[in-house]
Amino acid sequence: MKFGIVTFPGSNCDHDAYHAVVDVLGESAVYLWHKDHDLAGADVIILPGGFSYGDYLRPGAIARFSPIMTEVVAHARRGGPVLGICNGFQIACEAGLLPGALLRNDTLKFVSAPVRLTVINADTMFTNRYEAGQVITMPVAHGDGRYTADDATLDRLEGNGQVVLKYAGNPGEPAGTSPNGAMRSIAGIISAEGNVMGLMPHPERALDAALGSTDGLGMFESMLARVAA
Repeated sequence: MKFGIVTFPGSNCDHDAYHAVVDVLGESAVYLWHKDHDLAGADVIILPGGFSYGDYLRPGAIARFSPIMTEVVAHARRGGPVLGICNGFQIACEAGLLPGALLRNDTLKFVSAPVRLTVINADTMFTNRYEAGQVITMPVAHGDGRYTADDATLDRLEGNGQVVLKYAGNPGEPAGTSPNGAMRSIAGIISAEGNVMGLMPHPERALDAALGSTDGLGMFESMLARVAA
């Protein structure tokens, strides 16, 4: 299986994603530059974290118009898998691949810390190696991670099982406490078609016990199991 990892000016997690796919998962990957006009035969597209185009205007707003995003959107419309991590989640929302928006953290401060997450939906292309209700740990690193949508959209997402991950709160905190003030503690969602997922936590940074967690591996293994099949 071949992964395409998009690199925008300002991306800083593209090499982390490459390491996850090639060195940990043992699959092939190719970097896709923001000015490219094809996906080089990639089966799965990863929109990595970082600060694409310096987060000017708002995170993801400029990246959404990159030439490569025309191909990414077309890939998604054909049912191709797309995983947006952190800034990639912001870009996916700006591009209309996912509903809602990621706004400035309620503390108005950048947050970088491991967080606990509850797996809400384990029956997706990206989470089938987890169990529903399982609590996992991944790091976050963002200043604009507060997931926001109107009540009708939030109700629809929850009713359709499109809320995949929620912040669980760390020990000593009330259940559901989020690091950014996200509505309904939402940390990750999936498209209605089930092939596009966005999340603020970084699974590609949770693959080594020496770094605090291996819980991100399940997300990559889930994609491999579902897409390869």
